[in-house]
Amino acid sequence: MEENNIPVYLFLGFLESGKTQFIQKTVTEGNFNNGDRTVIVVCEEGIEEYDEEALEKANCVIRTIEDKSELTPDTLERFLIDTGADRVVIEYNGMWTVNELFEALPDDWMVYQILMFADATTFINYDQNMRSLVVDKLNMCELVVFNRIDKASMDTMEFHKIVRGVSRRTQIAYEYTDGTAEYDQIEDPLPFDVEAQHIYVEDKDYALWYRDIQEEPKKYDGKTMTMKVSAVGNPKFPKGIIALGRQIMTCCVEDITFCWLVSQYDKPMGDQPQWFNATFDINYKWHKMYRGKGPVLMVKSLEPADPPAQPVATFY
Repeated sequence: MEENNIPVYLFLGFLESGKTQFIQKTVTEGNFNNGDRTVIVVCEEGIEEYDEEALEKANCVIRTIEDKSELTPDTLERFLIDTGADRVVIEYNGMWTVNELFEALPDDWMVYQILMFADATTFINYDQNMRSLVVDKLNMCELVVFNRIDKASMDTMEFHKIVRGVSRRTQIAYEYTDGTAEYDQIEDPLPFDVEAQHIYVEDKDYALWYRDIQEEPKKYDGKTMTMKVSAVGNPKFPKGIIALGRQIMTCCVEDITFCWLVSQYDKPMGDQPQWFNATFDINYKWHKMYRGKGPVLMVKSLEPADPPAQPVATFY
């Protein structure tokens, strides 16, 4: 990482989720306050306000983006130059997608950390009514903190299931109304034996397997797998390469995507998807279609099969 990169600390969450309070405490106390000039870019203003006097003492200054149209590389670069800041903290608007922010970051800005905050009293409602925005945030954050949890009336398992339905790598923390806090310790074993040399994945578990191999591809290197998948060829693919995968729905019909892996197969394959019971070996190696290393499926057999009862895979 080059020394001239500007470090960015990104805080996600919906309105009144606790972002402002946490940022205020973080930049004025503890190890974060090392004297570096910090610009806090506020993309939404809630009831909680910053103590600007305390921020000034901590060598921090606020800049505000009031409309998404202002979220541009030029605007962000101007904030940095005008304030003379060495690093950036962004309190992001929960109604904007993370990708919109990434597209607006100047080239030399590097995201160091992404945290999400969620008000436990409103989060379930957001998940039910704005699922795509919830998934957008959970997909990107390293840690999600659920605050304002009443131990007497709330079950943390409900929050755990929502997070794990999106990501297995995101850490989860709970902050309770009695002032205590704890990290999530619930284990989520995969529904298939990942330690076996030959792994069988049931139709209902394809989405879980696909996400897991995306997150930890090395642990599948050298394994043999059998599962029902859709196979399709593409004239733009290199010779001997096909796509094996399935459609996956993360949150709603609009986001259904064909999720596939590079697969080596020495027989012709048409450009219309066909269902097969597939057996293949996995080699984690460099491939030009990944532009780097990734799981390459070395197909051993494809046996024609009927579509699964639920052709579109889900995480539930």
